Amino acid sequence: MGHHQEHGQGHGHGHEDIDWAEMAPLLESQAELFTPLYERALNWLAKEVTEPGLIVDAGSGPGVIAALFAETFPGARVLAVDGSEPLLERARARAERQGAADRFGTLAGELPGVLDELDYPADLLWASRSIHHLGDQRAALAACAERLAPAGTLAVMEGGLPTRFLPRDIGFGRPGLQARLDAAEEERFSRMRAELPDSVAAVEDWPALLASAGLHHTRTRTFLLDLPAPATDRARAYAVAVLTRAREGMAEDLDADDRAALDRLLDPDDTASLHHRPDVFVLAAHTVHTAVRPV
Repeated sequence: MGHHQEHGQGHGHGHEDIDWAEMAPLLESQAELFTPLYERALNWLAKEVTEPGLIVDAGSGPGVIAALFAETFPGARVLAVDGSEPLLERARARAERQGAADRFGTLAGELPGVLDELDYPADLLWASRSIHHLGDQRAALAACAERLAPAGTLAVMEGGLPTRFLPRDIGFGRPGLQARLDAAEEERFSRMRAELPDSVAAVEDWPALLASAGLHHTRTRTFLLDLPAPATDRARAYAVAVLTRAREGMAEDLDADDRAALDRLLDPDDTASLHHRPDVFVLAAHTVHTAVRPV
């Protein structure tokens, strides 16, 4: 469950079977939950990147991170790029609410091709968990690198650690449920990657991939989201949403005992469920890789 559990961002890709307008409130709420992590990542970037003129969020989703960029870099123009117009509507509304509408724009289209429509090269191009939805990640990074201004920075949020919500032993079922869910998710993620159009296998050494795109001065940093028990309503809802998706999407990868344990965890009438138990937390680690286009 380390790859795409909080889809508040990372939507530069076409999943025609997903109704993004319907998903939007959940995506927004989940991205807001991760705001402390994103703020730390952006504050780090602010030390790495000198006053950018144009920031592009490639795969912006409903614009939670794009709006944080507008806040972190008050002199910059921010462009949210996504394949879903309903999500971009939310991004524009958010920018308006925070008084940044005059320097906030949106561009609808699929990555990476839509980046050819940029009016200006980007001083900072951010891609949060959107590259791994593209068949040829190396080619996608090269396309991103081409849209950078000289000395511009490409920042890619990929990898980190699987998110944890529960202790190893939850009092029923076999201990270690989340570790087994993570293993099943890795299999599902590999299948997803293999089925993408023009899928190319690549060693997920992101600094090496960035260097192969002609960039240099690679840096890597991991940021933590630590929301300890007892969980807030929003954190609890996030845990429920992630494990509900796991139950629906990975049922055939789990044994009967684990399916039964998940059913208990998701049953609002069960006092030992995620809805009621006092030991629910959210602990996540996301990694950001950056590199710079030569002057």
